[in-house]
Amino acid sequence: MTAPLLIAKGETEVHLLPKMANRHGMIAGATGTGKTVTLRVIAEQLSKIGVPVFMADVKGDLGGICKPGGNNPKVIERVETLGIKDFAPEAFPVVFWDLFGEQGHPVRTTISEMGPLLLSRILDLNDTQEGVLNLVFKVADDGGLLLLDLNDLRSMLRFVGDNAEKFRTQYGNVSTASIGAIQRQLLALEQQGAGKFFGEPALDLEDLIQTAGGKGVINILAADKLMRSPKLYATFLLWMMSELFERLPEVGDPEKPKLAFFFDEAHLLFDDVPKALLDKIEQVVRLIRSKGVGVYFISQNPLDLPQTVLGQLGNRIQHALRAFTPAEQKAVRTAAETFRQNPKIDAEKAITELGVGEALVSMLDEKGMPTIVDRALIMPPRSLLEPLSAQDRQQIIQQSLVYGHYEKTVDRESAFEVLKVRTEQAQAQAAQLAQQKQQAKQAAQPSPVAELVESVAKSALRAAGTQMGRQIMRGVLGGLLGGGGSRRTRY
Repeated sequence: MTAPLLIAKGETEVHLLPKMANRHGMIAGATGTGKTVTLRVIAEQLSKIGVPVFMADVKGDLGGICKPGGNNPKVIERVETLGIKDFAPEAFPVVFWDLFGEQGHPVRTTISEMGPLLLSRILDLNDTQEGVLNLVFKVADDGGLLLLDLNDLRSMLRFVGDNAEKFRTQYGNVSTASIGAIQRQLLALEQQGAGKFFGEPALDLEDLIQTAGGKGVINILAADKLMRSPKLYATFLLWMMSELFERLPEVGDPEKPKLAFFFDEAHLLFDDVPKALLDKIEQVVRLIRSKGVGVYFISQNPLDLPQTVLGQLGNRIQHALRAFTPAEQKAVRTAAETFRQNPKIDAEKAITELGVGEALVSMLDEKGMPTIVDRALIMPPRSLLEPLSAQDRQQIIQQSLVYGHYEKTVDRESAFEVLKVRTEQAQAQAAQLAQQKQQAKQAAQPSPVAELVESVAKSALRAAGTQMGRQIMRGVLGGLLGGGGSRRTRY
């Protein structure tokens, strides 16, 4: 049995039980109260027992996990305060990732794997536009056309728009306005750098579930730049959870998680989310623990999460909250009520009094029941708290086992190439048909020489006919006028 993980110290030691670590959790608190350090401490503890971790580095200060620390004055103070005898600096194996390929290995997925539901979320489409996007995916699937990158999707949208009448009977109406709106949203998304995210080689999720030297690899996603596109950030992390849920086998309740997934700035996942997508999030969170994956949400306020999701987060760490307005006071009261009450602690009052690195903590016990809440100091991290230098980061990237695989893009035949060939063939056939029609038209017309001969002949006939006609008319008129030979002899 894997030993419990020491997370904090209050009246007693507070442990996270490895076999309960896949029951999910939440780290909440106002800015500057210690959420990031708490996240780091839990990640370190899980890595030590061989559990891989994935987390987003929103502030750019988590890279130091790959180096031993312990020399920070605040860390030294916390060690002395808690009376930790065996504290020693420690480094942990790290792999850096980046959707933009700048501060880590490039992270990609394909348009098909993302699917129309999540893609509609990124593009902020309305119901009608989402329906058209679903139709486009259906046409592509039925036609055996791969949707890998943004070029594929744009080509497919153009193809469906140009042939809307043909698809109307089988698939339904296609709004030209919706096609145009989706195209414009794709352009805006590409200008934010998302074009690098869609393509191949797509991320193999097994590359996130690795160990090194007996420790779980900590996968760090560079998210400081990504946060400028919050919908892309949230949708990407949701896609990752969905893919893990669909691909990993059922394992029930393992001795320790197969992977721990930390979702920082969790409120972004639930901002203006359509009900269909919210239902999917709730389903994934509820069921993914049976795949051995623990999901931990990090946010300022528990109210940032829907109650149906919040109710599934068994391991809770609540840092300080401010309560200056009625809404903030309600949030404090709600946060306090989510804990199993301790008669020695006024949780609602304590939340507003907590110091930096101090929290109200409740973990699941061996039976899966929340322990009574305790006011405790979070353990100090053993890795370097300072951000990693660009040079050190690049060295870690180049030493990674996956280095070189994701750095090289692959562009195999997909919808863009297939439709381009079809368009070129159609244009060539149209040009050939037009040429054949022109040739047939020219063949039906006589040559210039023949036309000249024909014209001369017609002119001569007309002249001959006219002369003969005149002669006939003169003869007829002469007879009518009674002219005789004596008169003709005058001439």
